[in-house]
Amino acid sequence: MTKIQAFLLGITVMMSTTAGVFFLKFWRSTRDVLFLAFAAFFLLEALDRTTLFIFARDNEGSPWIYAIRLLATLAILAAILRKNYGSGRSRTL
Repeated sequence: MTKIQAFLLGITVMMSTTAGVFFLKFWRSTRDVLFLAFAAFFLLEALDRTTLFIFARDNEGSPWIYAIRLLATLAILAAILRKNYGSGRSRTL
């Protein structure tokens, strides 16, 4: 991994963590599950990018990396479905 790749990966981790913390802040004030799902998505993405940096592989072909990304995306999908099709009570959590 070149220095510029590591630098850009660090920026991506920082921005994902920042977005995750902001969504956690919004979730704490509203208790809306969708904000929690977005926070989980961005924090898992930061973890995923940190893992890429630690293992320093040139390709992202590891199944574990894709499993983390799939988990993060499914969390958002589940929150959207719960918000749209759930009971009236779940819309105002």
